[in-house]
Amino acid sequence: MIRFMNLFFIIAALALSITSSPKVYASTTVDIITFDITDNSNATPKDEEAPSAPQDVANEKIAYFTFDDGPTSDITDQILDELKRLNIKATFFVVGKEIYQKEDILKRIYNEGHSIGLHTYSHDYKKIYSSPDVFLQEMQQTADYINEVLGTDANIKFIRFPGGSAGKLNQEFYDQIKSAGYTIFDWNVNLEDGVRPDATVEELINNAKIVSNKIPERIILAHCNLNNKNTVKSIESIYEYYKAQGYTFAPINNNTKEFHYQFDK
Repeated sequence: MIRFMNLFFIIAALALSITSSPKVYASTTVDIITFDITDNSNATPKDEEAPSAPQDVANEKIAYFTFDDGPTSDITDQILDELKRLNIKATFFVVGKEIYQKEDILKRIYNEGHSIGLHTYSHDYKKIYSSPDVFLQEMQQTADYINEVLGTDANIKFIRFPGGSAGKLNQEFYDQIKSAGYTIFDWNVNLEDGVRPDATVEELINNAKIVSNKIPERIILAHCNLNNKNTVKSIESIYEYYKAQGYTFAPINNNTKEFHYQFDK
């Protein structure tokens, strides 16, 4: 009995001590991590200047309508009429020998705000590709003729290879072209109206929707030879197609970013 009573008092004392003790909770330290969600993708380092965008690109989607091999009577005028109606400025890569007796058409191209590029004087593949010197002589001859007709130094410094630069441009050629101060323009959209002038209007429009690489610019190759009647008829639909995709049309100038096909160095 005495042993039972002692056990009772011990249990009671323990219960009293537990109920009268302060409660203790585990303390958890929380590290608060903050995230900077400010978009700094356009930020410029304080000690550096942002690179300037190429003129007439400035993050826009630009399409360049280019017409080769003119000026020609009738067709070039029809193209100019259509461009004027649609308020498009384009680029004409002219052949020097074609200017003769079509000086008024060349002047019209210039006066209506289109740009003029050099496309050799003779367009004779065997001759112009015989050496870089001959090629550049023909470009200069064409530039001189244009300046004479326009009565001013048009200072044309952009050129196009007849047939395109693929398979023709090499390092020696390129170095001499650069030394002469020229930029080269091939294309990444081809109407195929040079090799197929008899293509239907629908075929030309479909060809204009095919892009050969991933650069944002669209450099559209078309022609203004006497047999390119359907090219004239396709201009509006091609313009509307690219306009619907957010493109604006501009002429190539001396500050436009160069575009040429890759070559073996």
